[in-house]
Amino acid sequence: MAAEDIGLADPQALRLCIAARDTVEFLGSPEGDLALAQAVVYLALAPKSNSVYVAWKNALNAVREGAGPDGGSLAIPLHLRNAPTALMRQQGYGRGYAYYFDDPEGSFNQNYLPDGVQLDLYAPTGEGWEARVADRWRKLRDAHGEGEGAPD
Repeated sequence: MAAEDIGLADPQALRLCIAARDTVEFLGSPEGDLALAQAVVYLALAPKSNSVYVAWKNALNAVREGAGPDGGSLAIPLHLRNAPTALMRQQGYGRGYAYYFDDPEGSFNQNYLPDGVQLDLYAPTGEGWEARVADRWRKLRDAHGEGEGAPD
């Protein structure tokens, strides 16, 4: 439930559940039972979002259906390919790659999908912490001229 039904609306929910499991394993009952009860109440009251779950299913379906003209897979863009050899560098592998820490905004402006493929897989909600994710998503899309500023 913490990963599927709460997700990024409260990313701490998953950590709390894992901590509760570890507490039960370490302390046993009855002390560990209280950690489980705390996790249950936390999950029940947490804001809910299944947007990551839906995005994951969308991504799996896109891969299964194939995005290529014949329904097969498409090539990874050259700028994302590793270039460990001179021949690969000569063929353009890695050329134009935007390294996030050199240009935090530039890395969001590069294409991560094969040429001609446009997929909008993730749509953040306004629930809990995910509202911050949605705001950053909009700002990045606005900064790079993708749409009206709202996630698809």
